[in-house]
Amino acid sequence: SNSFLHWLSFPSHTQVRTEWSRQLPFPAVTLCNNNPLRFPRLSKGDLYYAGHWLGLLFPNRTARPLLTELLRGDEARLRWGVVEPPSPEVFRRRAGETLRDSLVVDGEGGESPSPEVFKKRVFTKYGKCYMFNSGEEGRPLLTTVKGGTGNGLEIMLDIQQDEYLPIWGETEETTFEAGVKVQIHSQSEPPFVQELGFGVAPGFQTFVATQEQRLTYLPPPWGECRSSDMGLDFFPVYSITACRIDCETRYIVENCNCKMVHMPGDAPFCTPEQYKECAEPALGLLAEKDSNYCICRTPCNLTRYNKELSMVKIPSKTSAKYLEKKFNKSEKYISENILVLDIFFEALNYETIEQKKAYEVAALLGDIGGQMGLFIGASILTILELFDYIYEV
Repeated sequence: SNSFLHWLSFPSHTQVRTEWSRQLPFPAVTLCNNNPLRFPRLSKGDLYYAGHWLGLLFPNRTARPLLTELLRGDEARLRWGVVEPPSPEVFRRRAGETLRDSLVVDGEGGESPSPEVFKKRVFTKYGKCYMFNSGEEGRPLLTTVKGGTGNGLEIMLDIQQDEYLPIWGETEETTFEAGVKVQIHSQSEPPFVQELGFGVAPGFQTFVATQEQRLTYLPPPWGECRSSDMGLDFFPVYSITACRIDCETRYIVENCNCKMVHMPGDAPFCTPEQYKECAEPALGLLAEKDSNYCICRTPCNLTRYNKELSMVKIPSKTSAKYLEKKFNKSEKYISENILVLDIFFEALNYETIEQKKAYEVAALLGDIGGQMGLFIGASILTILELFDYIYEV
């Protein structure tokens, strides 16, 4: 009975192995500037329709004094007259960050590809972001044949702090940080940079040593995972982040009849007023009070990347003058705007973590058979000894 009860508890154990490989596929890397919109690119229509949402205008659409000061010499941008409301998507694409303007030097595997390797543009809560090695649009996945620094993705970026949105109050779009947000993820998983990304600061070279982990979990009753074949409304492959984005999209569309720019689907985009009055409060309510609406279980098969970060200051005192001449920028500008990011595999190995059934039906039947054999054998032996005793008496 103890064996049967043990089997009914559906026990499991975890097996961890390290596997070595001659080459490894490089993960997808999504980069977002902490500044969602570039201030010099905001048109008169942008300022009029989105200024209050961005904290640049008062609720009555009059300019804050410091905005007037910033636009001195360009007062035409504050003479509203008749202006056309911008499409939210076009507004984000036009005023968002452009990687071609930010990329200073880049290289992958010792070569120097153009910004085309970041051709995949994705929208997140940080606005327009760029994905490296997405594997989409017929592009083969890049692989690496050596571990260690310099054998992965190495880029130098200019975050252009002078073009950050001015801040005179807190809104949902307000950011107090300067730098970029980075997420390392598998190609089948959409980026969720605002929650799963790590920050990279200007004035530093940041080294990111990563290791791939391949995890396998068991479905109920042994575990709590969800099959990856169970698709979602907007994503072909199930993952926790895909489930979260899918769920948030459905919630916003149901409550506001529109979707935020980073959300998938065919619903119309929210206007700045809908962002401020409905979408952003609804998203906050979903996270704080309506947690039962989004229940996203772990998929049965999952790939994730462990990270170890380290950094050094740039520029050094001895290189400052050389870099000033090379980039035609001051040392202060380089320290406040330039960063170097180096992402690489620590070694050409990956870790497999597999949840396995600890006690299956075959083991149960074996235990029952063994116990029955023991008891039956003991019973027959006892009977024979009893006959022998009677015979002797």
